[in-house]
Amino acid sequence: GRGVMPSIVCSVEEVLDMGYVIAGEKVTSTFKIQNTSTLTLRYSIQLDSLSSTRDKDRQRLPSFIMSSSQRTEFVGTQNYNGLSVFSIFPTEGEIDAGKSQDFIVTFSPDHESLYYSDCLKVVLFGKKIAHVIHLKGAARDHPMFVEGGVPLDVPIESLAVTLPVSPQEALKGGNVLPLTLYYKTLQEPVKSILLILEYIEGESSPVPAMTELKVGAIQRAQFASKKNMEFSFDSLPLLQQKGFTIESAKGTVEPGQVKCISVSWMPPAD
Repeated sequence: GRGVMPSIVCSVEEVLDMGYVIAGEKVTSTFKIQNTSTLTLRYSIQLDSLSSTRDKDRQRLPSFIMSSSQRTEFVGTQNYNGLSVFSIFPTEGEIDAGKSQDFIVTFSPDHESLYYSDCLKVVLFGKKIAHVIHLKGAARDHPMFVEGGVPLDVPIESLAVTLPVSPQEALKGGNVLPLTLYYKTLQEPVKSILLILEYIEGESSPVPAMTELKVGAIQRAQFASKKNMEFSFDSLPLLQQKGFTIESAKGTVEPGQVKCISVSWMPPAD
């Protein structure tokens, strides 16, 4: 007889990013696995979040008190309701020699977080890990979002609560620009963003310190509206007094798109 090595080719190499979705809604994506060997392959799809050893693994030090270089777990934020964030269909079966199989990944987050992730493994004949895909996604409570600056949260969720800093208090730092995100339908601030700009003195022609914000709009499957979403920045005179300049004081973003807005800072003359 002769031995045959099972082999596959996957349409996703390492990372499948599901993008943004509104918390409580879901989005799907598809990838394909082709059997490039000469024998029928029996496969199963496994998620680290559903691993039988996950409870044992969690008895070790919590990930949020370990340095990033020490973290080996790819499972990120999980749903509060106990249901899986990511689900796969089908989860097991056979692929004939030379044939392909499509797989549907569903991302269903139930609360806002940027750190949903999981590790998908393609296992052949119950033993051989033939391919690994890192799944990731983000959820927002609102169709419009702003990103950028220094992270004020942690990639591993804890019970800590970060309160917004008042603009007047934070501006005392000079080159620190605090931004608090409001929605017209809400009275309470929903997100704080901290930008730090470093200006280098001594140059013959002064160059302002630069950074950027990203304003995005989520495309919702249930509401296939092509109407652009509007954004604007308030309290610009206060920012200008401190030397800050925002490229676009207001504008629009198409659903499914992200717009970059540059922010610059020069030390005021006084």
